[in-house]
Amino acid sequence: MPYLEHVNLTVRDPERTAALMARLFGWHVRWSGPAQMGGRTVHVGDDRCYLALYTLEGEATPAERFVKGRPFNHVGVLVEDLDAIEARVVAEGLKPFSHGDYDPGRRFYFLDYDGSEFEVVSYR
Repeated sequence: MPYLEHVNLTVRDPERTAALMARLFGWHVRWSGPAQMGGRTVHVGDDRCYLALYTLEGEATPAERFVKGRPFNHVGVLVEDLDAIEARVVAEGLKPFSHGDYDPGRRFYFLDYDGSEFEVVSYR
């Protein structure tokens, strides 16, 4: 069965964002190094799928590269314990929003350091 192997996101500081994802979701850095077309990339995830966190400009990356909906709306992450992940998000100083209970699960959203939106969902 096909599955989503990775999502590539532009970030200002791949190591910082990778560390956040590791603290929130228990992921690990699978690879890091120079990007094929310049800049650098960190792959963070589990053994099956990951986020490729890319930067070319680093801290000089223009703010317009991080506008919601351009180039995507959000990344969805399925978790078992939604409340535990939300507590980690809050502990990082990030703000959960748009909580929802729906059939068959629950969810909330948060923005990372660069304004990329994540949906965290649980079907338990």
